[in-house]
Amino acid sequence: MLLRAIACWLPLGSLAFAGAIPRDPLKATPVVVEERAATTSSAPDGACTNGPNTRNCWRDGFSISTDFDAKSPPAGKTITYDLEITNTTLNPDGHGKKIAMLINNQYPGPVLRATWGDTLVVNVKNSLDNNGTGIHWHGLRQLNSCQNDGVPGVTECPIAPGKSRQYVFKLTQFGTTWYHSHWASQYAEGVWGTLIIDGPATWNYDYDLGTLPLNEWYYIPGFTANEQAQHSKFGPPKPDNILVNGTHVNADGGGSYYKMTVKKGKKYRIRLINTSVDTTFHVSFDGHPFQVMTSDFVPVKSFPATQLTLNIGQRYDVVINANQTAGNYWFRVGIGSCSSNAMTDTKIQLGAILHYDSVDDGTPTSTGVTLNTDCDDVTGLVPFVPNTVPTSVVPSATEMELSSKTYVEDNNLFRWTIDGSEQIVNWNSPSLQTALNGGSDYGNHSNIYEMSTANQWYLWYIQGPTTGFGLPHPIHLHGHDFYILKSGVGTWDGTSDGLTFQNPTRRDTAMLPSLGYLLIAFPADNPGLWVMHCHIAWHASQGLSVQFLERNGEIKGAIKDVSGLTQGCSEWDDYWQPGKHVYNQTDSGI
Repeated sequence: MLLRAIACWLPLGSLAFAGAIPRDPLKATPVVVEERAATTSSAPDGACTNGPNTRNCWRDGFSISTDFDAKSPPAGKTITYDLEITNTTLNPDGHGKKIAMLINNQYPGPVLRATWGDTLVVNVKNSLDNNGTGIHWHGLRQLNSCQNDGVPGVTECPIAPGKSRQYVFKLTQFGTTWYHSHWASQYAEGVWGTLIIDGPATWNYDYDLGTLPLNEWYYIPGFTANEQAQHSKFGPPKPDNILVNGTHVNADGGGSYYKMTVKKGKKYRIRLINTSVDTTFHVSFDGHPFQVMTSDFVPVKSFPATQLTLNIGQRYDVVINANQTAGNYWFRVGIGSCSSNAMTDTKIQLGAILHYDSVDDGTPTSTGVTLNTDCDDVTGLVPFVPNTVPTSVVPSATEMELSSKTYVEDNNLFRWTIDGSEQIVNWNSPSLQTALNGGSDYGNHSNIYEMSTANQWYLWYIQGPTTGFGLPHPIHLHGHDFYILKSGVGTWDGTSDGLTFQNPTRRDTAMLPSLGYLLIAFPADNPGLWVMHCHIAWHASQGLSVQFLERNGEIKGAIKDVSGLTQGCSEWDDYWQPGKHVYNQTDSGI
């Protein structure tokens, strides 16, 4: 059979950007693929089929060149999952059991998988003894479905113990992400899992090895660590270990490394995710440089790399070529300087094992690159589908000033603030419910910022402290990808100098530099209530969060069904009564 290279251009219909979305598409990029064919005739994009040599293709006129924010496939299948959260114990690194909260008694939680255009239905049952919960779908746009975003106190009341909630949303994006509890710091107890949405890609590969999540591990409960962080003068406690896909060796030599098995001569897609609560990771594959295909959900023009930095909440899809001498190689993991871990005081290699199936298992002796130690984001990420940001956003930029304060009288309670206010949500009165009821009182610490004009672009200037002790903050936005116009140390001068308007990097999580600023823009094209917060779990608990009230008057018409919100709040109100709950809210609630 002949292999031929063809240039698959999108048919005219695929280039029609939705009129309601004011993006300025640049010149379309041709999709160059290899298609197995018995003839030499050219095939339109809609006719090429996704496969090992044609990963750029998809079907029905959709491909890697489709702007999924402007156009998504017609309704696909309905995929249903049932998740139950329970109290249990866990021993992922052989150190010993500790109390945990798990989804379907798995750690990490079940891998959910669906296809671009499918509708996902997830039934979540809260079987925890004394905790509420709520599941957030990290990075999902939730177009016209913000009631399913899963943030207690913002888009829903918490799911009460013994009760269930159904989340329903269409998958308008494709790629890799994760889901986690957004109830206080609960995901530190184990309430998280990963999600794959199959679609096209910017680099060819033979097999998909699935998700490879990385996180730190504490031998004390996550809620205990959170309380220590809130009242400490010296920051949060140091993690005891790391985990790669839920396992690792410990400092005493127990436990086991996670193993990825490959066949020589094949190419493999690996979906890297930082699911930690307080750790920046650096990763590499000894002897195996890789191609980077995505940043978060956004396909990028693929590029070769030997290592990557993953800040909390970030994802990168990469392809490795198993073309080295068959053996066992380190998947090498390092800790960023803004983080810490007790395992770095040992001589134990952090990471996992890349194993060729033709050799015996064994501890790798491979060597690799020297990993970086900073906490800076990867730069030079060029979205495959080009868009521009209008320069007119600059004069109307809104500044958000990040600071902190300590309540000495409350046992040195530490709080991060935006414009002087730490966010504290009301679990019994979520912001979305207030908006739908026509109210305007969201509480003294709601940190509401309005985006009232449909499809208008908004520029947000997040300014951190510029002197004294500084920390970088991974900023995550719900309901949108944002466009990064600029970031740096110091302050922004308020001009367009140095800003990137033409096809800037876009993603849903980016680092606010220590003692610096971050400029992000996005259009008001998704009515709802959307949180933006630091994804260091302790910082979110300490109030480093805001809410965007987007097109308030249109929310009810956009999301339509709010029966789950109404029922969930009734059930929570019945539970959250004096004498019926063991714990009180001691942090921001998210």
